[in-house]
Amino acid sequence: MSIPQAPTFDTNAVKTRFPGRELTPGRNHHPLDQLTAEEIGAAAAACRERAASLGLPVLRFNSISAKEPHKYKVLAYLKGGAKPARQALCVVQAPPRNSVFEALVDLDGTRASILSWQELEGVQPAVTLDDVIDVEKMVKANKEFQDFVARRYGITDLEEVAVDPWYSGQRYGATEGRIIQCFLYQRTGKYDNFYAHPLDTVLMYNASVDRVSKFCVYGDENTKQDVPLAAADFSRHVLARPFRGGMRPLHVVQPEGPSFTVKGSAVEWQNWSFQVGFSWREGLVLHGLGYKDGGRVRPVIYRAALAEIIVPYAEPRPPYETKCAYDIMDYGLGFCANSLELGCDCLGHIHYFDASLNDALGRAVTLRKAVCMHEEDAGMAWKHYDYRTDEVEVRRMRRLVLSFIATIANYEYGFYWHLYQDGSIQFEVKLTGIVSTSPLHAEEVLRGPDYGNLVAPGVNAAHHQHFFITRLDMAVDDEDGGRGLSVVEMEAVPMGPGDGPNPFKHGFKAVERIMNPRVINPLSGKPVSWKLMPTTASPPMLAGVGSDHYERGFFATKHLWVTPYAEDEMNPAGEYPHDPRPQANGGIRAWTKADRPVADADVVVWFNVGLTHFVRTEDFPVMPVEQIGFHLKPYHFFDVNPAIDIPPERDPRSVQAKPCCDETPLPSHAGPALPRM
Repeated sequence: MSIPQAPTFDTNAVKTRFPGRELTPGRNHHPLDQLTAEEIGAAAAACRERAASLGLPVLRFNSISAKEPHKYKVLAYLKGGAKPARQALCVVQAPPRNSVFEALVDLDGTRASILSWQELEGVQPAVTLDDVIDVEKMVKANKEFQDFVARRYGITDLEEVAVDPWYSGQRYGATEGRIIQCFLYQRTGKYDNFYAHPLDTVLMYNASVDRVSKFCVYGDENTKQDVPLAAADFSRHVLARPFRGGMRPLHVVQPEGPSFTVKGSAVEWQNWSFQVGFSWREGLVLHGLGYKDGGRVRPVIYRAALAEIIVPYAEPRPPYETKCAYDIMDYGLGFCANSLELGCDCLGHIHYFDASLNDALGRAVTLRKAVCMHEEDAGMAWKHYDYRTDEVEVRRMRRLVLSFIATIANYEYGFYWHLYQDGSIQFEVKLTGIVSTSPLHAEEVLRGPDYGNLVAPGVNAAHHQHFFITRLDMAVDDEDGGRGLSVVEMEAVPMGPGDGPNPFKHGFKAVERIMNPRVINPLSGKPVSWKLMPTTASPPMLAGVGSDHYERGFFATKHLWVTPYAEDEMNPAGEYPHDPRPQANGGIRAWTKADRPVADADVVVWFNVGLTHFVRTEDFPVMPVEQIGFHLKPYHFFDVNPAIDIPPERDPRSVQAKPCCDETPLPSHAGPALPRM
């Protein structure tokens, strides 16, 4: 794959030049902090020197990230032990050899040095944002492609073509090269929604050697396609309808500032404390979530992050049957994160965290405002009205929101972690952007597609599913990282004959959750626990057993998985799932097949939240937000409602709207005594 000659990240990203291997002495990082720009540059320089010594003239840097220390070493350090080693893990390519290397780099001294250098056989690393931008340029510059689109579609100006590169591991082995499947669209202008103009060819392109592997045409290769060209625009610059009126200003203000404190990557807010992390692969990571109770911080989760996404499409028509996106491994959520806009993506008094990333040349990239943190009103926390004394006690709930947004080809995903004053945690995904489209033949338009829905004249949006699997390394009330936990399913069931007295058959009981059996709530006598509660429901993956989608996305075939903690088990689809042999990559399938004990153990909970998307006409040209997610709630963890101590307050800026017309006052509920019943 060619080396980019100019920066290809967002214009808000700040890049450094090529530094050497030197590092500033006396650096003092938290073991879970992101790499700094200096460390990224030094790690890249060390890799270049090693590559040069091996006769590799060119390196393309796929990813440079912190090698996260073993959990037990971090916990020991926080208790006064030795500081874990500071290391970087670099994944690099050596074009045009189609070679992939993993390098572990030591960053503890004043000069970065290679600890290990390993060539990987038969794998391909992630398709990064740099790759996506480069592939589109390379495809458009390819003479064979230019001749094809001129012959089939009459397009000679390549500015009129949009190329969406998706990795394709289903049909081609990694050893054949970096095979990218490209979905093609005609673009009629700068602000045109080109997804309304799909072309009927999927291009298989070998980016390793700049060669077209195959033009996969839908239908008759000798019949020229009539490209659907009806406008379906949403840009403010070309929107056909006028903007609606009647929207008066609505402001979110905190005149005395926010209630959180931030020191580096450490945050404290309303009894919560944690560290903010970020990686090219997962995006936002939360470390060391704990809640202050009774004078001490009680651990809840050691590490929480989104681990993988898969979007399998229900397309049976060749060449669209390979359409299945790995939205983390295809692109990397961190690489695709937006630089957020104040007053647009987040409202209120905002604290932003920057992200440290790399580009394909090994240069450090600082993505400004990658993570937004702010407080929100979350409605009523609790209330009671005592009609005997006419006294009302009501409290408003606040939540702390940490979020980032990633643009992955046609879709936007917003990821939100909400922390509440009552100790609850919520994970939410907001899906928006543009649905992926394909063309239909005339007869298909007449009868209507069986595998999708029409969203514009001649344009099909296929049924598909989204699965977001989170990795929750629980540490329920255990300062050793959760080494004695158990996970049990909680279900409401009717009481049976052996469950005790139930003469009127009204009784039912609960059967169980994520708990620490070593710590007992003194009031209830139950183990301290947290319960995982989905807020949306979707069937697991519907693709058939043995299909490409099923085999590559095996982690999405169940809603819940539980494994014992292992340092290298972070990615449920495996480290390098771009391989036609998904079983070779390990992942959830291999980890659970090992059948290791998970009772009274250091457990990791993997939970899938999903959306089965039957596309509506209202989802086009741009999709209204769909929200899915789950809650984690304390269950016998506290002795009382943790939000009982929220002080009463009344918002002095709330006003009553003026009535539109004369209104007769409603009678008071007080009045003469009612007749005796």
